[in-house]
Amino acid sequence: QLQLVESGGGLVQPGGSLRLSCAASGFTLDDYAIGWFRQAPGKEREGVSCISRSGGSTNYADSVKGRFTISRDNAKNTVDLQMNSLKPEDTAVYYCAAKAYCSGYKFPNFYKYWGQGTQVTVSS
Repeated sequence: QLQLVESGGGLVQPGGSLRLSCAASGFTLDDYAIGWFRQAPGKEREGVSCISRSGGSTNYADSVKGRFTISRDNAKNTVDLQMNSLKPEDTAVYYCAAKAYCSGYKFPNFYKYWGQGTQVTVSS
């Protein structure tokens, strides 16, 4: 049916980088704004970034601003999250999700589609 799939997670040392990718099946990603969330054990799901349908506008949580960059390639039907200067507190399962607009991007309620998540572990 309509699914999102994340990839690119793994184990990285503090200060390292990872690039996560979100791909769609069953629909066209450029019909939606795409957000990235993360959830660590025992913590609520946290909205970290969002990109508009056209890619012209982006949003970042204060905790990742200056370190993470969201981008999209609508021709490839993908959205990426480049994560640099990673910290142990970035350790979480990362999810991409789709909704109409990035307004209220930190709140998961109105995201229509979710991926299964990809594990990011930052540890020495």
